[in-house]
Amino acid sequence: ASPSIKLLVDDPIVVNPGEAITLVCVTTGGEPAPSLTWVRSAGVLPDKTVLNGGTLTIPAITSEDSGTYSCIANNNVGNPAKKSTNIIVRALKKGRFWITPDPYHKDDNIQIGREVKISCQVEAIPSEELTFSWFKNGRPLRSSERMVITQTDPDVSPGTTNLDIIDLKFTDFGTYTCVASLKGGGISDISIDVNISSSTVPPNLTVPQEKSPLVTREGDTIELQCQVTGKPKPIILWSRADKEVAMPDGALQTESYDGILRIVNVSREMTGTYRCQTSQYNGFNVKPREALVQLIVQYPPAVEPAFLELRQGQGRGVTMSCRVLRAYPTRVLSYEWRLGGRVLRTGQFDLQDSTEFTVSSLSRDSYGLYNCNIINEAGAGRCSFLVTGKAYAPEFYYDTYNPLWQNRPRVYSYSLQWTQMNPGAVDRILAYRLGIRQAGQQRWWEQEITVNGNIQKGELITYNLTELIKPEAYEVRLTPITRFGEGDSTIRVIKYSGEFHCGFEDGNICLFTQDDTDNFDWTKQSTATRDTKYTPNTGPNADRTGSKEGFYMYIETSRPRLEGEKARLVSPVFSVAPKNPYGATNTAYCFSFYYHMYGQHIG
Repeated sequence: ASPSIKLLVDDPIVVNPGEAITLVCVTTGGEPAPSLTWVRSAGVLPDKTVLNGGTLTIPAITSEDSGTYSCIANNNVGNPAKKSTNIIVRALKKGRFWITPDPYHKDDNIQIGREVKISCQVEAIPSEELTFSWFKNGRPLRSSERMVITQTDPDVSPGTTNLDIIDLKFTDFGTYTCVASLKGGGISDISIDVNISSSTVPPNLTVPQEKSPLVTREGDTIELQCQVTGKPKPIILWSRADKEVAMPDGALQTESYDGILRIVNVSREMTGTYRCQTSQYNGFNVKPREALVQLIVQYPPAVEPAFLELRQGQGRGVTMSCRVLRAYPTRVLSYEWRLGGRVLRTGQFDLQDSTEFTVSSLSRDSYGLYNCNIINEAGAGRCSFLVTGKAYAPEFYYDTYNPLWQNRPRVYSYSLQWTQMNPGAVDRILAYRLGIRQAGQQRWWEQEITVNGNIQKGELITYNLTELIKPEAYEVRLTPITRFGEGDSTIRVIKYSGEFHCGFEDGNICLFTQDDTDNFDWTKQSTATRDTKYTPNTGPNADRTGSKEGFYMYIETSRPRLEGEKARLVSPVFSVAPKNPYGATNTAYCFSFYYHMYGQHIG
């Protein structure tokens, strides 16, 4: 039967922060018995959640834990059952006020005989529990003909209360306080004081003369400042003059209580005009005052290339060019060319955006790292050129027809072929250093392969590797050598892919090894060499060819051997070379051997 459940809790559940909350979900049907899972609409369950079957407990709830929690029952029969409840955590925050001079006249100032409105606003959860109280100079106020207390329609301006003072008199000057509370209690009230007096005046905004334009360097910390006057002083809203561009913190607007916008780690993208503007909050609800601040961010030149390797032979020329992509200030730009710590040339840009340096004939002393530094007031950008005579790496050829051959029983030979990348880029290649080692070994065996004449681009070079032990695989390393020295190396693996025949007459027992972790070892013997006191009915009377002189590997499993003991003889690694290194499938490799079991109780 499909599952069914019920929740033993109210919906919604309204709690105070810090309280413990327990949700209980019980099954009321379902066969087989369904499993119960709790999920949260806002994502994962809080880290502190304790789950015990269908019971969910949050020991000390916070506002971040609020949301819809659902219990889901599933037994893989029919559709899962789901029941939900909404947890609401009480909260009061963001208390604000604003003063509206006579809303029926275009006044910016408070005037005797005119109307003035004081508005208070808070964010309340749940909003239906919100209540306001008004006080003047600490004494409770009640709504009257001249002092009208209203609460704004929550759909228009939620969490807002208004005090309208009709026909303002001198005796109405004083401190007005609105107090926001939640009926459920458990949350501290928010109290907002507003002073109404003859000195209460609307705000004014100015930018100090030395604060715009502001010039700074990328990476610095900078403060943009707008001076605000008035009583009370409102919150200042900062934004980009281009309203679609985000502020440095990613928001479209940033609030400031002192008129200062602090930007840490300034970047070039932050260059532009910023607008400071009075908010209606904590001030007058009048047409916003605003001012503009221009920010100029200087940054070092961006150049290309950042790094370039140039390969060239001795006696030839090489030219390096460094180009400016962006910089501020764009003038005056200077440059310097260096080789190591030695200054080669300095100068200044006129109208061009790049500089070049040429070495007409390279010598051994001309090779090295060249740096071109392009400099402005904010710093320097650098192009680096590594001029080297190193030859490029050779490229192995993997499509050699039938590269492996055998002319002796225990060894094989391999035809190694390669081409040279860009052979004319540097001096003539004099030789190759060949390194070879068995796979898995550390030590390289090396020799030089002499090259006669110039190597042509695409020319296929062949060298035969001999005396390779069957069936071992080998790493091969090839390094070109010019009069400059060694070039770049390349490495490949050669794997034996031919048939491997071996009899245990071989002194190395065909490269088999005894397992060091087993309980006893295999023994090499033949009928002719075995102990004359061997156990009857065990062991062959000849090898597989019928020869009494032929050798085989042998173990005896009768006493004193115990059940569970092991004797392991491990073969060498057999591997097959693919046709090419780009993912071709290896050909099938068949490993076969002969064995026999002897004994009175073996059928």
